[in-house]
Amino acid sequence: MDELVVSTEVYADPEDVYAFLLDFPRYADYSKYLREVRTIQGDGGPGTRYALTFAWWKITYTAHSRVTGVEPPERIDWEITKDIDAGGCWRVTPRESAEDDVDDPTADTASASVDHPCEVALEVEFDPGSASPDALNLPTLVSFDWVLKKAIPLIRGEAERVVERAVRDLEDSTRDVDLDVYVDSARI
Repeated sequence: MDELVVSTEVYADPEDVYAFLLDFPRYADYSKYLREVRTIQGDGGPGTRYALTFAWWKITYTAHSRVTGVEPPERIDWEITKDIDAGGCWRVTPRESAEDDVDDPTADTASASVDHPCEVALEVEFDPGSASPDALNLPTLVSFDWVLKKAIPLIRGEAERVVERAVRDLEDSTRDVDLDVYVDSARI
């Protein structure tokens, strides 16, 4: 399994961050390649199913996902339910104290009213070798391996973009969002 973790600080209440992230259909507003998220069943809790329609190059693909667990206000687990072995979670971690903000010259002064900023992280695990070649209707002379080779590196940029844009909306600001990115694969 390849792993990608994108995290950053959010100057917002952890409960508000959690509620915001639980709204999966909103993610299409933050992604370059995600065109639509439709709720198939559920209200965001365990068992909720979504259809996520992606478009890149000449390819459109609808992934199906399911929320597998929630621990309000700290964690939302999900998995892709067909065509590839993939899943992940959103983690919201409250900070123990806001004392660090006093000495942080980069802290946004508009955020000073938040007593306990938190860390938000998007964690993704996937096995590119498990991807089903039958999942895509490819143009003639285009191989599935070529598509994987080109698409896998896009995952990191998409994860960074989603986290960055979500943080800006949560904070209602335009500050530069500093991201911490961890990858365990040269493919990402």
